[in-house]
Amino acid sequence: MRLDKFLSETTDLSRSLAKKALHREEVSVDGEITKNPATQVDESSDVRWQGEPLELSGPRYLMMHKPLGIECTTRPGRYPIVQELIDLPNVDRLHSVGRLDVDTTGLVLLTDDGQWSHRVTSPKKRCAKVYVATLAEPLEGEAGERAIKAFAKGVQLDGEEKLTQPAELALMSPWQVRLTITEGKYHQVRRMFAAIGNHVETLHRESIGPLQLDPDLEPGECRFLRPAEIAAF
Repeated sequence: MRLDKFLSETTDLSRSLAKKALHREEVSVDGEITKNPATQVDESSDVRWQGEPLELSGPRYLMMHKPLGIECTTRPGRYPIVQELIDLPNVDRLHSVGRLDVDTTGLVLLTDDGQWSHRVTSPKKRCAKVYVATLAEPLEGEAGERAIKAFAKGVQLDGEEKLTQPAELALMSPWQVRLTITEGKYHQVRRMFAAIGNHVETLHRESIGPLQLDPDLEPGECRFLRPAEIAAF
C-alpha cells in the first residue's frame, strides 16, 4: 500500500494532508524519516506519525440503538448524525447499513465494509426487518383483520407503481403493532399505514435479519458485532 493511503487509512488525515505531513518530515517508516508518498508499506512496516505508531485495522461492524433526533447520513445537516455518537478513529468512514429516519428509533448497523453492507441491503436478499409501531387510530376486530390481509397481499404506496412485497402484521394491542417487511423503500412503514388510512405515531426497529437489537444498549450506545453476527450475512 502507498504510504499516503496508509496514513489516510490509519489517521484522520486526508490523502492531501498526509502528503503535507510527509513533506514536513513528520512520518517515519522503520525508523527512517520518509517524504515520498508512493513509498510502499505493509502490515509489518513500523510506520509512525509524529512519533506515534500507526496500525491498520480491519473492517468494522457495529450495531447502535439509535435515539430520536439523529440522522443516518454521512452529511451533517439539520440534525446530529449517528457518527457523532461513536468514539472511534476515522468514524466518518462508517456508514449506516439501511437508514432509519430522524423520528425512528432502534437497531442501526454501521460498517466501513461496502460488500458486507450490500449483502445486508440487497433487494435480492429480502432481508427481514421488524418494526414496532404505535398508531394514531386503533386496529382491532374487522379493521385489524383487513389490515393483516392487505399487508400480506401488498399495498399501493403513494407514488409507487408496484405493490409492496408481502409483509407480516401482528396486532400487539389496538394501538401497537409489529410489522415485518423485506424491502427498504423510503419511509416504507409509515407510508404503508398511510395507505390504509392510518398514521404512525412512533416507530422502533427491533431487528434486521437474524440480528436483534441488544437489550443492554441504551439509546445512543453501540457495540461491535460479534464474529457470528457478522457472518450471518
